[in-house]
Amino acid sequence: MTTKPKAKKFRIRRSPNAEPPQDSAAQGSAKPRFSEADPGGPRPGAAATPPPQATASTRPSAPAQPTATPSQAAMPSQRPTQAATPPREDTPSPAPEGEVASAGQVAGETDIEAIRREGLTGRQLRMARRVAQKHGLAPVSDFDAVRLLRARGIDPFQRTNMLELVKEEADTTPARRPDPKVQLPQTVEVKKDQLPSTETASPAARSAAEITRIQRDLAARRRKKMALLLVRLAAFVMLPTLIAGYYFYVVATPMYATKSEFLILKAENSGGAMGSLFSGTQFATNQDAIAVQSYLQSKDAMLRLDQDVGFKEHFTDPSIDPIQRLGAEPSNEEAYTLYKRHIEIGYDPTEGVVKMEVMAADPEIAADFSRALIGYAEERVDNLSLRKRSNAVDDAEIGLAKAEEERRLAQEYLVRLQQEGNIVDPEGRIAALRAQINTYELQLQEKRLQLQALLDNRRPNEAKVDGARGDVRRLEALLAELNAAMTSATEGEGSLAEKAVQIKLAEADLATRDLMLQTALERLEQARRDADSQARYLTTSVEPVASEDPSYPRKFENTILAFLIFAGIYLMVSLTASILREQVSS
Repeated sequence: MTTKPKAKKFRIRRSPNAEPPQDSAAQGSAKPRFSEADPGGPRPGAAATPPPQATASTRPSAPAQPTATPSQAAMPSQRPTQAATPPREDTPSPAPEGEVASAGQVAGETDIEAIRREGLTGRQLRMARRVAQKHGLAPVSDFDAVRLLRARGIDPFQRTNMLELVKEEADTTPARRPDPKVQLPQTVEVKKDQLPSTETASPAARSAAEITRIQRDLAARRRKKMALLLVRLAAFVMLPTLIAGYYFYVVATPMYATKSEFLILKAENSGGAMGSLFSGTQFATNQDAIAVQSYLQSKDAMLRLDQDVGFKEHFTDPSIDPIQRLGAEPSNEEAYTLYKRHIEIGYDPTEGVVKMEVMAADPEIAADFSRALIGYAEERVDNLSLRKRSNAVDDAEIGLAKAEEERRLAQEYLVRLQQEGNIVDPEGRIAALRAQINTYELQLQEKRLQLQALLDNRRPNEAKVDGARGDVRRLEALLAELNAAMTSATEGEGSLAEKAVQIKLAEADLATRDLMLQTALERLEQARRDADSQARYLTTSVEPVASEDPSYPRKFENTILAFLIFAGIYLMVSLTASILREQVSS
């Protein structure tokens, strides 16, 4: 919109050929009229040029009306109404030399310019136009709508006005426009408390103020969260740590520790190379050391220590703090739990050393506990090695007795077989029969040859022939008997062949039993040698000595450890709660 130049002062030159003044009605009709819908003057941008016959209401040398301020534009009742007053007839009407805007138009343009400088947003301007249309106004622009509403005393940005735009009423009737015949401006009562302040900041200033407010809010929330975090840390971490530190520094009873070390060694062995290779190392006594360590940490050792030295009686002393003290009549399980906390035993397999640390409220009692436990360990080592020796020798002796019994049974069976057949050597008897048969067969062949030689003569000697035939007949009969005896000896259940087989098996069994008996004798001798070479004995490398200064509790280390434990628990609980809260909120 183009604004005409404004002149604070203007001169009117009288023209000698000016027309006579018209009547008051004509002069009144020539002046600009302001309707009730536009009380602030003519619309911006519309040229309000007075007719050339119009007369000025002021003197020729009088200056023009001063430009109205925004406050004067908002209150039309205080605006001068000189333009609406008809001029007197005796006053000559000078003719204006140039086109000059009226005071109402200048005031309206000034108000619009002031509204522009307020920096209203597009949303506020659109809202003002809707409110103006609701009240029956006809603004030519959004700024004009703001001016018209303020002229009527209506706040275009009031929340109630915005709600009235969308409020539906059943009995709502169209807004009745004012009577167009009413040409004079109406006096509107201005309510100053409904008008918005014209002293508004720019959008950049409002944005900076909003950012500052948000930053302050964030800082306040951050300080609040930090304060809550400090309170939680103080309640769940620092306070328990202070309580633990107070206990370790003030309440806890000092404990004296007695340290000792002992070895389990094997007797020197003059046996084989492998036995001598591992005899002097920890590998030869590894199992025994582990067995002794387990025994010293068992309930049996605690009961023996209580019977011999009085373990329960010492730790039920009222001078010990309640946390480390046993009850009036503690059970074995309670005493054993305290025993495991105050008796620490460790075994180093690389060196073969058993290390023991005993804690008690009195240094001398701690040393007595340590000596008693070393004595129990030595007895246990002796029992373990004795059992090994006795078991090995007993097994070897049992094996030897069994081998001797089996050899005796095999020998008795062989003798019984020989007695049943009345033949000590059946194979020899069969061999003798075979030798006799072979001899008689040779003699029979010779006699047959002699008989044949005699029969080959033309005139054989009957006596010799009969003698030869008799020899052949006798030899054949003897061979038949020998063959029959040989056949009966090699066939049937009671034959010499069967008896020879049984006797041979019995002899083989007897030989096996003899070998087993010899092996059992060797095992017995070896077991006796091994029992002598595997004998263990315990030697104390570090004797228990009563300490002068308490070793426990470690006040600073235990306090730091308590702080780390409580901090870790709080951290884990906080992380778990945060994860659960995020899962539930999502």
